[in-house]
Amino acid sequence: MPSYKVGRVAEDIRRELAYIIRDVKDPRVTGMLSVVKVDLTNDLSYAKVYISAVEGGDTARKAVEGLQHAAAFIRSRLNENIRLRKMPELKFIADDSVQYAEGISKIIDSLHKGQDMQKDKAD
Repeated sequence: MPSYKVGRVAEDIRRELAYIIRDVKDPRVTGMLSVVKVDLTNDLSYAKVYISAVEGGDTARKAVEGLQHAAAFIRSRLNENIRLRKMPELKFIADDSVQYAEGISKIIDSLHKGQDMQKDKAD
């Protein structure tokens, strides 16, 4: 039976992290960052936070280094906004799924253009 509490807490953490990341003063944390997903363990002791950047994977990796360095600050701010008995340990991971999806979208678009060109030649 799935635990709905874990899902709710993960979504709350994701939402709050989106706001807290804006307040991090580390120079590595720049650009348009988004929290893609938060995976929590069942006992709520560890959380994997997937971070994506619009600028690309290198920016996301640099931002993850800065966020990992500011993890204590982020956990304290999370604890102010979300009341849990024990705030989970945060592990930030750079996620390139947005760039991957964009690449697949470009491939699909090029295939559609190729089919349109073949239809024009047949007519």
